[in-house]
Amino acid sequence: MPKFAANLTMLYNEHAFLDRFAAARADGFEAVELLFPYAFPKEQVAQRLRQHGLKQVLHNLPAGNWDAGERGIACLPGRTGEFQDGVGRAIEYATALACPQVNCLTGISPADADADRVHATLVDNLKFAAKRLDTAGIRLLIEPINDKDIPGFWLNHADQAAALIGEVGSSNVFLQYDLYHQQRMSGELAATFRRLKHRIAHIQVADNPGRNEPGTGEINYSFLFAELDREGYTGWIGCEYRPRATTSEGLGWAAAYLRRSPDPRRQAAGT
Repeated sequence: MPKFAANLTMLYNEHAFLDRFAAARADGFEAVELLFPYAFPKEQVAQRLRQHGLKQVLHNLPAGNWDAGERGIACLPGRTGEFQDGVGRAIEYATALACPQVNCLTGISPADADADRVHATLVDNLKFAAKRLDTAGIRLLIEPINDKDIPGFWLNHADQAAALIGEVGSSNVFLQYDLYHQQRMSGELAATFRRLKHRIAHIQVADNPGRNEPGTGEINYSFLFAELDREGYTGWIGCEYRPRATTSEGLGWAAAYLRRSPDPRRQAAGT
């Protein structure tokens, strides 16, 4: 049966960030993921995980100036020192949070940069990150992202990611397979998974169009979840979508998979 992790950056935005852990656990999630944990002390995040019996299964490497539009710095010439410092910071957080894997957003390719230099910078940075993370017992993931949501993003296709993994040449680089991004770029969700499943360490879901809950768009998630089971996928599936209303109200699609905590009001009433 699929295992789902709540993305606490995208979900439960009706709650303050540190209250989202409790909300996710109450809805039956046993694991969470984040885009970035770095705005909060790692000890504080770890405490919330312990308090609510949650596993942290993923977060990203630092990705530059997010508010200014940067979406990763791994491919940016001249930012190698900053990237390497970010790897160290990610290791500190992942270790404190017992998080087994981190994702590297490759970044938006600079319009005026030499394409070969951008490519070489990315490969060198991934080699560095893969080695450092492997020493710490943490997997490195890379994620193709569609070029409609993030124009100019360097990595767009699953096959492109597989080729990049081969070029890096490390056994510690894996594919993060986001079904929403794959649908927008290429489709063929099940066939691509079957072909690249030996590379895939994490899956994320959202429907298209709108990037809302599964079941609100064109993707046949009931079929895909069954297919993942048939193909023996045992990793986590991150819920990285934008809820149409509140997160809890939109979880009908996941009712068969989540073990919701009993309502404390009903427990108090003895029912």
